[in-house]
Amino acid sequence: MRWPFARSSTTASEPSPISAEEAKKRILKGNAPRGLHVRGHLNLAGCRDLQTLPRGLSAASIDLSGCVNLRELPYDLTVGRLNLNGCSRLCGLPDGLRCFELSACNTRLRTLPSTLQVTNRLDLSGCTELTSLPDNLKVGSLVLRDCASLRALPEGLDTHFLDISGCTQLTDWPRRACVRIGRLNARGCTRLVSLPPWLTHVAQLDISGCSNLQRLPETLIVSSWIDVAHTSLTELPPQLQSVPLRWRGVPITPRIAFEAETLTADEVLAQPNAELRRVLLERMGYGAFLATAQAMILDQDEDPGGERRLLKVPLVGDEDLVCVAVYCPSTGRQYLIRVPPTMRSCRQAVAWIAGFDNPDDYQPLAET
Repeated sequence: MRWPFARSSTTASEPSPISAEEAKKRILKGNAPRGLHVRGHLNLAGCRDLQTLPRGLSAASIDLSGCVNLRELPYDLTVGRLNLNGCSRLCGLPDGLRCFELSACNTRLRTLPSTLQVTNRLDLSGCTELTSLPDNLKVGSLVLRDCASLRALPEGLDTHFLDISGCTQLTDWPRRACVRIGRLNARGCTRLVSLPPWLTHVAQLDISGCSNLQRLPETLIVSSWIDVAHTSLTELPPQLQSVPLRWRGVPITPRIAFEAETLTADEVLAQPNAELRRVLLERMGYGAFLATAQAMILDQDEDPGGERRLLKVPLVGDEDLVCVAVYCPSTGRQYLIRVPPTMRSCRQAVAWIAGFDNPDDYQPLAET
């Protein structure tokens, strides 16, 4: 198989291809000639002293992950698959770079050249200094997970799978873009308040953690599932009401998602699936659950806020639910905080919450 961006043949002016092992030796010794043509996969991962690559280097795939002193790539690099993960000193890519797949996770890239072409997959996860992308970027799959400085997506973006999870600075969408019947993962994009009108058809939609998202477009079609955990949605538009729902990956019913006040402690205790039981507990709330589940009192004492109680409810097939009930001395409000089931006293539980494994080490002057 020939890669679409690798040289397909040699000419009289080109050197003959050499093995990947021989190429690696020459590159690390610093005596690799210009126009080096490598057969197969060139693995330079973890070569911490590597700072540059020879001009005119050509290979089907190159792994440079963990090359922490690599500062730049040659402008005439020819490669099909390129792995730059963890190249922490790499701040830019050369103009005209063309790849089938490019992974540059956890690098210091701030932007990308407008001439970059990636056909299949572009992964920029963890590029925390990335602030912008070139307009009219077209790629099969675009992964921007945890790009916390990225404030906007590019105009004219065209992709099938878009992952912007953890992009906490994103506030709006481009006026013109396209996600083509694939997946949109916007998990944890807390500043997004809406989805764009051009998003009309996706297979999977993960909007969990989009706490300011209150409604979905009337024109949106989702063919597989929607994850609605920790959004502000109270219902779905008519065309989406038959779409399967998830809560952080766990399949749920619309009642669990939008009518949590109707859930009962008996339903929680009778649920045999541990993952779904945890979702039911979360949706019902520890306070409402413990108030009607006949919780056992493991311990009881007082602190400056008032009475404290350590409560326990056994759960079949899962670890016991143990919570400490405390009162805030300044507001008088009661708080229920889940603690490990190994807790045996209120003092031990409160010390664990404060970060102390040994309760004797927890000696606050005043608990507020």
